[in-house]
Amino acid sequence: MSATHERPVLVATEADDVTADMVITELNRRNVPVVRFNPADIGASLTVSARFGIRPAPVAGRIRTLSRTVGLAQLRAVYWRRPAWPTFQHLTGDDARFAAAQVRYGLGGTLYALDGPLWVNHPLRNSAADYKPAQLALAQRLGLTVPPTLVTNDPGEAREFITAHGQVIYKTLRWTPYDRDGVPVTGWADPVSAAEIDDSVSVTPHLFQARVDKVADVRVLVIGRRTFTVRIDSCLLDWRRDYAAHTYTVVELPDHVNKALLACLDHFGLASGSFDLAVDREGDYWWLELNPNGQWAWLEQRTGLEMSAAFADLLTRGESP
Repeated sequence: MSATHERPVLVATEADDVTADMVITELNRRNVPVVRFNPADIGASLTVSARFGIRPAPVAGRIRTLSRTVGLAQLRAVYWRRPAWPTFQHLTGDDARFAAAQVRYGLGGTLYALDGPLWVNHPLRNSAADYKPAQLALAQRLGLTVPPTLVTNDPGEAREFITAHGQVIYKTLRWTPYDRDGVPVTGWADPVSAAEIDDSVSVTPHLFQARVDKVADVRVLVIGRRTFTVRIDSCLLDWRRDYAAHTYTVVELPDHVNKALLACLDHFGLASGSFDLAVDREGDYWWLELNPNGQWAWLEQRTGLEMSAAFADLLTRGESP
């Protein structure tokens, strides 16, 4: 085995993650060593040690799981998938919050300090890219068509916008876990009328967007410089409500759209990202949003596109394309 192939890929994700499993399987086929961990396992199952201010390395240390130990200087890439942070439920109040913060800023901060491995994607860059208003402004600067959109907590402006544009949808600005009477609920893209706007809108900003007269949705996954594009034909306003009720077709993006999406990732410093677009009756593409760490495993299963292999290729190289 070459020295390059002895350098492991660190995979940070929760215990049950089919998407990570697919990528790890591909890495195993390439004989690339993998160290998988979940921050929630901190304690006897996961330890981190790091030293700073010791020459020649700015950061020296290791991460140890129950089955693997890896030196931080050895890493070729970090695949930051869906890690879960500990909540310390056996502690109460301030103790739990204090302990959770120490993990985020101790374990997380140590990993964030590394400048050697390729990140897919660096969590701080994921966070910076996850603001919809910033995405909308950037998409327009890159020449993409953006639906008229209003972010406001002013009920009067919201009513005026909806009246002016007729068919308008409401979207959450950020998905968060949400229970209602103990039942998990999800915020979909839903139609909204001016009559539904009341003073409760003033509590927090809301995102209202003119509805695109679309004939299909498009999910684009970019891995390095490779673009995988799938057209999703659905009768639903928000196709995420039922993944099984659609037709999936592999298509090619227009060159100017592809270049704009690559430029978007470059702007945010991301090695990968999932884009949602819409296609109208004239065949024009409309920007909807970017998910820096979107799901894609079901698309590979439905279309046969070699997405997990592309991730494995990128992580194996350990450098930006």
